[in-house]
Amino acid sequence: MLSKAQISLITSLQHKKFRKQHGLFIVEGIKSVQEFITSSYQVQTIYATAEALTKMGNLPQNLKCIDVSERDFSKITGLTSPQGVLALVQIPDNNQIDEASLKKQHCLVLDDVQDPGNLGTIIRTAEWFGISEIICSIGTVDAYNPKVVQATMGSLSRVRIYYTELIPFVESMEMPTFGALLDGSSIYDTDFGEAGLIIMGNEGNGISQALQAKIDSAVTIPRLGHAESLNVAVATTVFCAELARRKLILK
Repeated sequence: MLSKAQISLITSLQHKKFRKQHGLFIVEGIKSVQEFITSSYQVQTIYATAEALTKMGNLPQNLKCIDVSERDFSKITGLTSPQGVLALVQIPDNNQIDEASLKKQHCLVLDDVQDPGNLGTIIRTAEWFGISEIICSIGTVDAYNPKVVQATMGSLSRVRIYYTELIPFVESMEMPTFGALLDGSSIYDTDFGEAGLIIMGNEGNGISQALQAKIDSAVTIPRLGHAESLNVAVATTVFCAELARRKLILK
């Protein structure tokens, strides 16, 4: 039986303040938990029902695993259709950006993306297309928000996320910068080179004016219909797909 203290700790991690205080975040779902177990992340504790444990396979012997009843699990899950397994994972201390490594590749830069589902989808998309680092503004939604983690479907365990002030970062990198804007050149006519920063903006306001001033090339996805704009996660997918297509052609 879970104690009140255990339940209080787990449920508090739905909020950024307590994730930061405890240095922990929640991962739910059999596949997602398995992927974090085999990643570089440190899994502190797993809470699972007896039925879920039978589907988890062989767990590392040094991994703390607590068997909980269905009733107790319903008190700690944040999902409407839970799979009976939840892990508490340590938030990595990875605020030190490896600028030398970033300068050899294309890197996503997110300016105040707010929706957890959008960020989770972007992380998942980035992994699919081979992008291993994402730089986020301080105002971007927390990557360890449970809704973000869930939307990544395990990709968060392999994509590194950094939070920083974007203008000093962009200035220090001295790399070509490409901004997703409505009045830019076509993405299909843009020379992205071998490396650069791909900047995507906020859902409602796009890229901030201050950051736009740091963009070398404004890039747009040509519009054939009448929609006002594209969802930022969808737009990011188009950018990633185009970058990947060009890399495949060059191989």
